[in-house]
Amino acid sequence: MPGFVHIVDDDASFLRATERRLKLAGYEVVTYASPQYFVVSLPNESIPSCLLLDVHIPGFDGPALQSRLRDLGSTLPIIFLTGYPDIRTTVRAIKAGADDFLTKPVSSSTLLRAVERAIEHHGVMISLKIKLEMIRAHFGTLTPREREVFEPIVRGHTNKHVARELGCTERTVKAHRQRVMEKMQVQSLAELVSVAERSGLLVSATAQSAQPNFF
Repeated sequence: MPGFVHIVDDDASFLRATERRLKLAGYEVVTYASPQYFVVSLPNESIPSCLLLDVHIPGFDGPALQSRLRDLGSTLPIIFLTGYPDIRTTVRAIKAGADDFLTKPVSSSTLLRAVERAIEHHGVMISLKIKLEMIRAHFGTLTPREREVFEPIVRGHTNKHVARELGCTERTVKAHRQRVMEKMQVQSLAELVSVAERSGLLVSATAQSAQPNFF
């Protein structure tokens, strides 16, 4: 699949050769001679991409950049490259979220498979992020009263129970529930519950319900 590949390595000949291989495969490629150059020009993460990162770079090595990117909230998949395999470093990088760990020299087929997987993974993450932002935007349109109804409904409480809890009629709860479903753009209660669980809105709604509302 098309996408961007960012390469951080202090080996100029490796950068040129890898850039050539990836461009021949149809990828857009950007190279950086050091992690510092990458950090000052962080890429746009709305485009499916991945980072090829050398482990052993003097001064600011690959794992250090991985940690910095994690602190910055980056979702860019990282494929580590090393000429000196180190099990401890490999395990640490994978545990920290690296997508792959390749040993130089790496064959074109191995490199391209790793890049394809990483970019596909990033594409899925981008799609999920967009969906989550849309769900949260929909949730933001709910009135305070609708949020009060949302929380117990997605927890499985009946209309009767919610009405008693909020001091209103079942008919009023049903009306609020219908508006909630319309605003959240779901067709069923099961879908509403699924959206709430996957997006973390159940926790948000609980926090909101603890605050005084005026309606």
